[in-house]
Amino acid sequence: MTTSGNLSFWEKESFIEHTNYLIIGSGIVGLSTAIYLKQREKHKKVTVLERGILPSGASTKNAGFSCIGSPSEILSDLSKNSEEIVFGTVEKRWKGLVNLKALLGADNIGYQDFGSHELFEASSSATFDKSLNQLEYLNKHLQEITGLSTVFKENSKICADSGFKGFTRAISHAAEGQINTGEMMKCLIQLAQSLGIIILNGVEVHEIQKSEINTNLGRIPFEKLAVCTNGFSKKFFPQIDVKPARAQVIVTTEIPNLKLKGIFHFDEGFYYFRNIGNRILFGGGRNLDLSGEETESMQTSPKILAHLQEILTYKIVPYASFNIEHEWAGTMGVGEQKKPIIEQVDDHIFCGIRLGGMGVAIGSLIGKELAALMVEN
Repeated sequence: MTTSGNLSFWEKESFIEHTNYLIIGSGIVGLSTAIYLKQREKHKKVTVLERGILPSGASTKNAGFSCIGSPSEILSDLSKNSEEIVFGTVEKRWKGLVNLKALLGADNIGYQDFGSHELFEASSSATFDKSLNQLEYLNKHLQEITGLSTVFKENSKICADSGFKGFTRAISHAAEGQINTGEMMKCLIQLAQSLGIIILNGVEVHEIQKSEINTNLGRIPFEKLAVCTNGFSKKFFPQIDVKPARAQVIVTTEIPNLKLKGIFHFDEGFYYFRNIGNRILFGGGRNLDLSGEETESMQTSPKILAHLQEILTYKIVPYASFNIEHEWAGTMGVGEQKKPIIEQVDDHIFCGIRLGGMGVAIGSLIGKELAALMVEN
């Protein structure tokens, strides 16, 4: 690994020194923050640091869901938080999705507007009935946010049409879609570089001080600092309510005559799947071991992966055979509230963290708001 003793005068002068805005984390929030800072402050030097070859948390490891919240998930959140907090966060997700498409172009990120569906098993009939009884209430609030007259509606056909076994009822969601995660991140990186933003990979940040950070490259000074490390932020801000939450994902081989299209959720959003062409991406299962999944480890759990494969085999595609071709884990940032944290932590230090598993939808907006906060303070 490169150390400070290996840096030349040129490297220090052009890449390390004289930074006006320094950003830790090159994920969706970090790059979006950098882009909006550079657009507002064209003559300022903006530098982004990333410890990995690619963003280390969830930005290149997410499932590609542009989600704002399923009925049972929103109702669950309302049982713990106020309407203002819950619907305010849903609104940020929606505005973030609109913002992301405007920033990068819907076609460039592979956005597909297939909608989504929340599925219910027979054993979840009470949750389904509660959700169905609250659809008018939810649709009223979602119409105010999205402008769509009917966001949620019961769908009596999707389970049978998709070939599921065990899922008997569904509620469809008109305001959600799916993206190509890799293309989205490529577009963000290309846009940042086209604006003259410096992105340095392989830089591990050990400590944050008043006007400089301590890294494996030595000390890097800054005028203003943004921490955009989401689930990895506790080491920098032990006082803030944010913790890591590992999310695990598998992708199948191609399945001939795959019946499902779009994105699907069940169990209050703890499980989620979608098609990628004729493959299925399936993730979740964190609720099997919530405390155990509060980890920064990027290793997968055999127990959870086996559970996901079992559900795929017997409930999602019982009509087809397949193999698991890809598996990985990513790290989200969660807390007692799902409301993101965008704040000034110290005189010259800011953060945009705790995206609550909705980073694709909300991330670019968090970056935009964080950039404005940094410029104005």
